[in-house]
Amino acid sequence: MIRNVLSIAGSDPSGGAGIQADLKAFSARGVYGMAVLTALTAQNTQGVTGVHLVPPAFVADQINAVFADVRVDAVKIGMIANAGIAEAVAGALADRRGIPIVIDPVMIAKGGAALLAPEAIDVLTRRLLPLATLLTPNLPEAAALLHQPVATNRAEMAAQAEQLRALGPAAVLVKGGHLDSEESPDVLAAADGLHWFEARRVPTKNTHGTGCTLSSALAAELAKGASVPEAVAIAKDYLAGAVAASGSLTVGSGHGPVHHFHALWKDGY
Repeated sequence: MIRNVLSIAGSDPSGGAGIQADLKAFSARGVYGMAVLTALTAQNTQGVTGVHLVPPAFVADQINAVFADVRVDAVKIGMIANAGIAEAVAGALADRRGIPIVIDPVMIAKGGAALLAPEAIDVLTRRLLPLATLLTPNLPEAAALLHQPVATNRAEMAAQAEQLRALGPAAVLVKGGHLDSEESPDVLAAADGLHWFEARRVPTKNTHGTGCTLSSALAAELAKGASVPEAVAIAKDYLAGAVAASGSLTVGSGHGPVHHFHALWKDGY
């Protein structure tokens, strides 16, 4: 049975991040993708120049319309933008028990634009994190959620992962891509302790949408029945391949996208 996975996130018209990246990752991982829009953005590989938010009530209407008709096997939550949208998403999902929920706390775009209002962090922490099967912050996002300095080593990463898990998520994956090292380790804090996932850093600037892509691949694997550690291992390997193959794409002049279909397209197409 093909699984159905819902993304609740913003749109990236250049196709590398947000809803567009989520749907590509869902397809690449063999699940049927659905999308609820929280925001329209004007952006490309060089940065975000504008954001137009969807009214919170209509975000909830979209979620409820999907659940009223379609079996949803997992949910990925990306850009929620403000407190009103965070409340609407939390309210619409509060009674959807037993469905894996992956939250990628999108806060800052690659070019530095803020994608989450400061007042929304409290709602995200209080209402959404307790619903999460897995929370997937990068180092700056983990620090922002905890109001702490950004972790600079593995010990600080592990400590912040455990502190975030204490806020309610069943598991937390703190991603080490921002570390100043040749490695790109991620640490998973779960009920059975800490798990480390290793990878060599790929020398490329094509990292647009990596967080969206990883969290969507995780949601796809959870929908298919993988455990959280299994899903992390599979999704991290998939993303590493997508980043390594990104040079075969020629999209934009800034931070280019990863190659979501690297394992499916032969000879580049």
